[in-house]
Amino acid sequence: MIYIKLKEKHLKEYLLLNKKYNTIGVLRLISILSFIILAYQYFQTDNVFLIIGGFVFLALFIFLIGFHEQIKRKRDIQNTLIAINQDEISYLKGESIPFDDGNEFVNHNHFCSFDLDFFGKKSLYQNLNRAATFLGKEKLANILLRKLNNDDIKLNQLAIQELAEKIDWRQKLFALAKLSEDTKEKHAELVKWVDEKEEDLSKGLMFIAYLIPTLFFLSLALAVFNLDTVFKNIVSSLIVCNLLITLTQLKKIKKEIINSDRILKPIIQYANIIEKIEDQKFNSIRLNSLKNGLINERGSAYLSIKKLSGIVANMHNVQNVMGSIFVNGILLYHIHILNNLYNWKKQNSKEIKKWLEIIGEFEVLNSLANFSYNNPEFIFPEINDNYIINLQEVGHPLIKSHKRICNDIIFTNHDFIILTGSNMSGKSTFLRTLGVNMVLGGIGAPICATSANLHPLNVIVSMRQSDSLSDGESYFFAEVKRLKQIIEKLENEICFVLLDEILKGTNSDDKQTGTIEVIKKIMSKKAIGCIATHDLEVCQLVNEYEKKLFNKCFEVEIINNDLAFDYKLRDGVCKNKSATFLMRKMEII
Repeated sequence: MIYIKLKEKHLKEYLLLNKKYNTIGVLRLISILSFIILAYQYFQTDNVFLIIGGFVFLALFIFLIGFHEQIKRKRDIQNTLIAINQDEISYLKGESIPFDDGNEFVNHNHFCSFDLDFFGKKSLYQNLNRAATFLGKEKLANILLRKLNNDDIKLNQLAIQELAEKIDWRQKLFALAKLSEDTKEKHAELVKWVDEKEEDLSKGLMFIAYLIPTLFFLSLALAVFNLDTVFKNIVSSLIVCNLLITLTQLKKIKKEIINSDRILKPIIQYANIIEKIEDQKFNSIRLNSLKNGLINERGSAYLSIKKLSGIVANMHNVQNVMGSIFVNGILLYHIHILNNLYNWKKQNSKEIKKWLEIIGEFEVLNSLANFSYNNPEFIFPEINDNYIINLQEVGHPLIKSHKRICNDIIFTNHDFIILTGSNMSGKSTFLRTLGVNMVLGGIGAPICATSANLHPLNVIVSMRQSDSLSDGESYFFAEVKRLKQIIEKLENEICFVLLDEILKGTNSDDKQTGTIEVIKKIMSKKAIGCIATHDLEVCQLVNEYEKKLFNKCFEVEIINNDLAFDYKLRDGVCKNKSATFLMRKMEII
């Protein structure tokens, strides 16, 4: 299994980086202690070589801070890649589905998502999801809820096929997104921060912010090479002056430091994600179109966000009291950082939302590409606009291959099927099989079939209704409401309709009459699809709709005093029954 090899590879790289990280940590400690000791000795002896040596160690310490952080980020990426591959191993072995299930997107009123188990435990979303940013997860949910037009479906197919083979690239993008630790709340905070308008720092303040540090270093040089104490006094006075100037902007600085604590990780990871996208060569139109959206008149989105991540990281790096007094007393450090931050927001605030949207789009395509890679036997259907749906050996994509039973089904010329069969014979699973594959085909994803030619249609379903105590609705009324919604939907467009044993909440005669009338109404709207029923009288309706309405069935056999299901779709009406036999066997009757 490729995921086992990748896990082992990333584990080796992680161990090497961890060793390097620990070594640099020791060197950082040695360099800062050396600076402190030499600086102290200088003020005791006035030996110029001590202060020069001290600043050398200080420079080394500052360099090691950045280098240490780089190694940490690389180590974190490798650690995350180890976890990603372990998750895929567990998933393919059937041990768990360690991915977000999208339960927050459950919508009982949607035309098919609740009935077809799009969201929640063991859902389609949970099996597909390899997105880690808030927008990526949201966009994956949204694409399942709507059909694309045929041109976009074809573009997605090509993009997904291309990304499926880029497993290393996909996993690294996923790792960077996971490291962002992005959530809905963090995303909202980032957008709010970007939208906030800030007043520019005055030109006079910025002139002083450059002038006084320059005077400080000039005075320091004179103090080092001239024993006259006046220059040391000037140096001390300038430090105090810088600190007082910093205090005038302290409220703004504190506000942005608090912001940087919340948004630092996502910003850094967004920059790294965009770099991965910009550096990758693509062939498909869809992927290149998304990539080109990261370029504007000022150049690369990566360089822009990298600049922002650097600004925020610099603000974040110096937060302890002693460090702040030191860098602000000498350089007016945080005022320069604040000015850089305001300038960046002025130039890029309009673009950053678009960049985040593009990252989310790539996460959606990566999720579908991962689905394709994990299921190499699945195929990308041919797309037509002639209302033809021809599925050969179609099966439910979430059922394991060794348990999956596949069937052939063809809809031409606005066909509709009446499906019969005993309980447990496979009717509901077959309806879900059709629905899920139609949805996947309608977004450009591969489907579980050996060959397929389909006209993508919006899928509308009535399979699972429930009582609503809060609304005072019975099961029956909830079901009738859904049927009304379906008929209204069919007034405006031709859809793929799946109905499972409708009108269960009324008596048998009423149910039979109602079912027949619903089918007639659906036939008048030229809908395509299937209705499952136990009422064999309904099957006589095919005589009124020759070459439009067909009977199909699943049969059950009694072999060695036990029920045997083959789950194979047959022509005609089912003949065998299982309920009475099963109750007698279980000694209920």
